[in-house]
Amino acid sequence: MAESTTPQTPNNGAEDPVARLIEVKDPITVPVVNRTGAEVGSVSIDPAEFGGKISRQLMHDVVQMYLANQRAGTHHTLRRGQVAGSTKKLFRQKGTGNARVGTKRTNKRRGGGTAKGPKPRDYEYHLPKKAVKAATRMAVLSKFLDKEAVVIDDLAMEAPKTKEMAGVLKAIKIGKKTTEQGEKDVTLLDTTVLIGTDKLDANVYKSARNIEGVKVLPTAEFNCYTVLKQKRLLLTKSALEALRAKK
Repeated sequence: MAESTTPQTPNNGAEDPVARLIEVKDPITVPVVNRTGAEVGSVSIDPAEFGGKISRQLMHDVVQMYLANQRAGTHHTLRRGQVAGSTKKLFRQKGTGNARVGTKRTNKRRGGGTAKGPKPRDYEYHLPKKAVKAATRMAVLSKFLDKEAVVIDDLAMEAPKTKEMAGVLKAIKIGKKTTEQGEKDVTLLDTTVLIGTDKLDANVYKSARNIEGVKVLPTAEFNCYTVLKQKRLLLTKSALEALRAKK
């Protein structure tokens, strides 16, 4: 992993904006496995094919935009002019010994309106298209850089078979963890994974859609949020070539 020289953090403790930008220059080696999980080779990734830079700030901004655009914005509260109740003053201003009070619709009383409560609104906004595309490429590059991506030589299926897909994911080992019974292999089936295909593959999609934590998307539908949300990335060879060719 080759990065640009890491800038020093300022003395006041604030993070240097430059430190959020990582330059990647050296080729990255990604393992290639088969359906049984055996490593059958590797592929070298040129970081320049994915922009050669990773901006944490840009990826953060795009993820925030994506989440904001998912909000329905249908929250609604009743103001004092919208709740049921008379506008008559409850009792006279002076002479009762009680604190002065007005209508029963006030937000001070039970059943009254809400003061400055939320109303329906649209949270949607959009960043420039070039920035969104660059953030998606950065997200994929970060998966390669963090050794969280695997390439599979063949994932084609003749018919939808959830059991077969689960077997493929279970066969691909990504590490080990210590348990009371000793060390145990960690597989793709034990974590969340994004399966990337070249084009929409109905059999692959139907085979994986009922497996918890697994998402299948063609590379044309990749976005920064989905790539970063899933902890691992599994790409077919054709999907990798499609990502490389995409500018």
